[in-house]
Amino acid sequence: MIEESQPKAVIYARVSSVAQVQKGQGLESQATRCAEFARVRGYEIAQTFRDEGVSGGMINRPGMQEMLSYLRVHRKEGVRVLIDDISRLARGLEAHLELRSAISQAGGVLESPSIEFGEDSDSQLIENLLASVSQHQRQKNTEQTVNRMRARVLNGYWPFIAPLGYRYEKREGEGKILVRDEPVASVIQEALEGYASGRFQSQADVKRFLEAQPAFPKGRDGVVYNEYVARLFARVLYAGHVEKPDWGVSLRPGKHQGLVSLETYQRIQQRLTRVVKVPARPDLNADFPLRGFITCGECERPLTACWSTSKTGKKHPYYLCHNRACSAHRKSIPRDRVEQEFDALLGTMTPHRRVYALAKDMFKAAWEMRLTQTEQLAASIKRKIAGAEKQIAQLLDRIVETSTPSVITAYEQRIADLERQKLAWAEKAETRAARQRPFGEMFELALAFLENPQNLWRSEHLADKRTALNLVFTDRVAYSREGGFRTPKTSIIFKVLDMLENQKSQMAEGKGFEPSTPFGEHAFQACALNHSATPPCLAWLSFDERRQVKRAGP
Repeated sequence: MIEESQPKAVIYARVSSVAQVQKGQGLESQATRCAEFARVRGYEIAQTFRDEGVSGGMINRPGMQEMLSYLRVHRKEGVRVLIDDISRLARGLEAHLELRSAISQAGGVLESPSIEFGEDSDSQLIENLLASVSQHQRQKNTEQTVNRMRARVLNGYWPFIAPLGYRYEKREGEGKILVRDEPVASVIQEALEGYASGRFQSQADVKRFLEAQPAFPKGRDGVVYNEYVARLFARVLYAGHVEKPDWGVSLRPGKHQGLVSLETYQRIQQRLTRVVKVPARPDLNADFPLRGFITCGECERPLTACWSTSKTGKKHPYYLCHNRACSAHRKSIPRDRVEQEFDALLGTMTPHRRVYALAKDMFKAAWEMRLTQTEQLAASIKRKIAGAEKQIAQLLDRIVETSTPSVITAYEQRIADLERQKLAWAEKAETRAARQRPFGEMFELALAFLENPQNLWRSEHLADKRTALNLVFTDRVAYSREGGFRTPKTSIIFKVLDMLENQKSQMAEGKGFEPSTPFGEHAFQACALNHSATPPCLAWLSFDERRQVKRAGP
């Protein structure tokens, strides 16, 4: 007597959640239940196919396609396809019918321990009803998830993947909340604040700064892509705020701590629309920090730089002019010579001790004056917020009265702009209300730079060297092989220090005493060069003192 072989069967299991895959839930239990069903029916399990973390609304799944290929190869054997539940096949009526048909055409027979599949009308009605219920559950789960996530955003929480520089931390009563992820958070903060303040003149400068930070993650080839920088600039999340326009959630303060202020974020958006003041070169590197910044003294075109190999095989760095029409064409200048002379040029920018002390007193007086204006500024901001709220109320009344879609859209856009302004003003008022730090702490780095600009230039980091160039000079500096550096155009602060230095002005003596030197005359003559009603070097004086200085002039 010939013993009949057991019918073959395959198991198909699917889970849609990545968490279920990681925790080992779902797939194994489905396979175990189907294997028990096959044992009772006397089927031989030929293979098990799995789809991990795949939505039930999808048809083109790797595991499903692999199973269909297997069924086509063993079409004549009438292989049984075992599924734990009808929802494991698909969570949509259309997808269910399409996959059901594909399995039948491949020669498979669908079976399940949860439902009896049949070809009669009643069996198909029940099957379709269960598929529709499964689809409804999937859609309902999606709606509930979106609604819960939208409610989180409305309350100021960010329910999506944590952006670079943040990580999630579970807090009692709040759930998961974004917190700073150091040291990446500090790197991003410095990059954003640097671009907003002008320390980095272009996005390329920010890109180079990020590439120089070991802690900042980079692409496969070890570089920071431009898209990374653009993404950092576009995220209002870094300003401590959240929004989701496609869900109807406008900008609002977030529950997490921002890396920068909203005002800084807005300055970044404004700078993105401006023309870069100093062109950024893609070939800037630490070998030639002055490349693109110094120009030829003959033709005024930017000097390029390169490494030249001598007969002995040793490499030497040079700056040179590539303009063929220039008399200095291809006449190389040793890099060390150029940079030593540039360091000496910065040394001439170092102010005299007395002038530096005067500038420090100017800053301190201006800072103290600023502190006294804090209350007035806070009151002014409150008036602005009240005015914005009044405008919003008026616009809402107009929206109710009008029926023109274009007018309603314009009103809504104006309301959104006013809401953004309100948030920025409220943040500024809160910042103003906070206790101000001491003058020395606030201006320690700035004063150290003014005292000796060479220190920042002598830094090992290219970003620091470029920062020194941008802070001291307002334009490129011309260099001649014979004459060295020509007179540069310096920033306003160094112009003022230079005027005070050249006029040999002295510190003002105590109030009520007659000056021993004609300081008023010197100050007036120096400030007259600015051709302004209130020269910068008189700005720290009161109105009466300023008038007295002008009377002492010619």
